[in-house]
Amino acid sequence: MAALSSSMAISCLHSHSRYKNCFLSSQFSKPLFINPSQKKPRFSISFCLKQSDRNERQIEQESGREEDKEEEEDYWVVTAIRSRYNEIVIVDTVASRYLLLDSTKNVHSVINKGGQNWTGSYWDEFASLPPIIPNGPIAIYGLGGGTAARLILELWPSMQLEGWEIDDILIEKAREYLGLSELEKPTSEGGRLSVRVDDALSPSPAASGRYAGIIVDLFADGKVLDQLQQVPMWLELASRLMPNGRIMVNCAGIEAELQNGKPRLLLDDSAWMLNSTVKILSEAFPGQVSWKRTPDSKGLNFVALTGGLPDLSDWSNKVPVRLSETVKLWKLCD
Repeated sequence: MAALSSSMAISCLHSHSRYKNCFLSSQFSKPLFINPSQKKPRFSISFCLKQSDRNERQIEQESGREEDKEEEEDYWVVTAIRSRYNEIVIVDTVASRYLLLDSTKNVHSVINKGGQNWTGSYWDEFASLPPIIPNGPIAIYGLGGGTAARLILELWPSMQLEGWEIDDILIEKAREYLGLSELEKPTSEGGRLSVRVDDALSPSPAASGRYAGIIVDLFADGKVLDQLQQVPMWLELASRLMPNGRIMVNCAGIEAELQNGKPRLLLDDSAWMLNSTVKILSEAFPGQVSWKRTPDSKGLNFVALTGGLPDLSDWSNKVPVRLSETVKLWKLCD
């Protein structure tokens, strides 16, 4: 495979793949801060590469042996194909493998090659859900390559996860290149991931009261799905919860932060009102929605949680140390 600089456009990707009919032509975008054409951006490959470079430099500085490095890190296209739902691209770097989807080429999943399942991004937030829900399965709507599932099963190996993904070709590629099939095998404590290839938002009477928790990470073209901007849809999803179950949602960023062409970060107690997904959740569940904002280093995503504000001290004591301080940042939407 030929190496590509992170500043280069990807074009004619079929030359890097056995899929001769695949032709994708676009750049790896940089939607860390708001792009006017994308209201709700996600991580870009450029951001992830910069984060990887930042972490490496920190280690070198601490060890007293920092060396000159090139500004850009090479990556390699592993496979690329257009499915009914997505433009799917999987790329390698020295340290990680990334799943990029749709025309935005935003990163939807990552797997680290060193065996470290922490990502330093919003996916880690989902792993804090198990201690504040009843015993029972967790649904992941928007499974992607299984990044969130991988960390949850590492930290909570008895969990039963049900991952929903509408794109069967994406699942095929995730099994082949992102280790998804390993998550489908039972852990030493009996937990596992069950994959459902289907539309998670279709009416599902059989799902009534089924889940202890639901993780929602559903995007298309860099935006939260339009269906999730409607109160009835959230009420339908809530009907699938057991008593005292909760929904945790990746709500992405806010368009209003682009000012004079430059990003500005809003972190006051009313910042959630600028995120359309958090707002619609608060309409659907008045007084029962909490929110937090991941910091700049983690992509500036909003995440939301239904079921009221948990006891933050108790929650902090039940999660791994790496999450113990971050869960204290949740606030009730007032």
